[in-house]
Amino acid sequence: MQVTPVTPISLPSSQPEIHLRYVWTIAFIAALGGLLFGYDWVVIGGAKPFYEAYFHLTSEALVGWANSCALLGCFAGSLLAGPAADRFGRKKLLVFSALLFAISSIFTGWAHAFSTFISWRIIGGVAIGLASNVSPMYIAEISPAQWRGRLVSLNQLAIVIGILAAQLINWRIAEDVPGGIVIVASWNAQYSWRWMFTAVAIPAVLFLCSAPFIPESPRWLIARANAQDALEVLRKIGGQHYAKSELTAVQNSLSVPHENAGWREMLSGHGRKLLAIGAALAVLQQWSGINILFNYAQEVYRTAGYGVSEILFNIVITGAINLIFTVIAMLLVDRFGRRKLMIFGCLAIGAAHLAASLAYRSHAKGAWVLVLTLCAIAFYATSLAPVTWVLVTEIFPNRMRASAVSTSIAVLWVASFLLTYTFPMLDAAIGTSGTFLCYAGICFAGSIFVFTAVPETNGRSLEDLEITLP
Repeated sequence: MQVTPVTPISLPSSQPEIHLRYVWTIAFIAALGGLLFGYDWVVIGGAKPFYEAYFHLTSEALVGWANSCALLGCFAGSLLAGPAADRFGRKKLLVFSALLFAISSIFTGWAHAFSTFISWRIIGGVAIGLASNVSPMYIAEISPAQWRGRLVSLNQLAIVIGILAAQLINWRIAEDVPGGIVIVASWNAQYSWRWMFTAVAIPAVLFLCSAPFIPESPRWLIARANAQDALEVLRKIGGQHYAKSELTAVQNSLSVPHENAGWREMLSGHGRKLLAIGAALAVLQQWSGINILFNYAQEVYRTAGYGVSEILFNIVITGAINLIFTVIAMLLVDRFGRRKLMIFGCLAIGAAHLAASLAYRSHAKGAWVLVLTLCAIAFYATSLAPVTWVLVTEIFPNRMRASAVSTSIAVLWVASFLLTYTFPMLDAAIGTSGTFLCYAGICFAGSIFVFTAVPETNGRSLEDLEITLP
């Protein structure tokens, strides 16, 4: 497969002629890392009752460990992603993450000992950690400023498609059992969860075959003193004038003493402030509590009175809502800006969680809880889910981007681990109503943080942001 530019699409005279089909194609290929991330991250939710029965997991600690262990790999992969992306380039790391996804999914699915299952889940988490860093960063670095929000949001769309694919596959595998209802429980405990994990190998192989055909990030090439190859990539993106302009801007942004670059700059006063914002956004995205609705959907909907078959179908509905509103977010992110969507999302998710808390407290069942959780997911999909990834890849200077994105996403996975690991214990201690009340409080506090601390980045080049961000 060869990606080639097509006839330019003319934009207004003040804008360069961007080869949109070429840009969207390479962004789509890079976003396959997000699809694998989404599938591998959520597949655990549908497989959970079946592998728990197979491995005889009964204690809350073991249940929480099995459900969250991959997040340790995500953390490790995120820490590795920064220095590895700077040393080997974005493209090679995307290929490596695809290989890890393919191998780990098969060995996780066919593990026969709990310790082996845990080990391969952690290795799969490393692949998620790498892809969650490199895919959005690569897309941000190849994107023209006026399209960057939508293009980076494409990574979130791919994550959501991966989530929905996992939910659909989990539902169909668990439903379509040979031999009828008499042997459903036995077949599911022995085999269905294995195929749920193994299925991710198919898109992983597709990604592995496609990734070598995308170009290397032009900003990484310039940082490695390979201006000629970078100029060629930029020319394919936006033509000769765009290429020369971008090359000059990136070279100027990199023309600082070497000792001030990378990790050292990230820990300086200005870099430390930006890193604090990136890390706080990552924590906010996770502690908004939405991922509980994906990873612990069984418990959330069982408490609301749904049966097993209804729960699996409800999970598919949540994935469909997530997908629809992610597409809406892609249409809004470059029109209304990042800050407005983030503030709206925090307030709306907080209100939905507060209503869900009251519903659980009053013992409301069925449709009420489903509608409220779907509202929370819809608000999340149009705001915190895509926009956090956009902001984290935008706010850092070229010299420290890989290291700072890596650190921010590592913080995200620590926050995700704490959220996922503690939910069973928190639910047991203060109940589902109290748990959702806590998440609502975090969302409301998050809206204040975004309003006071997060800059608007919409429509500005990465190099312009580097100069003007406080």
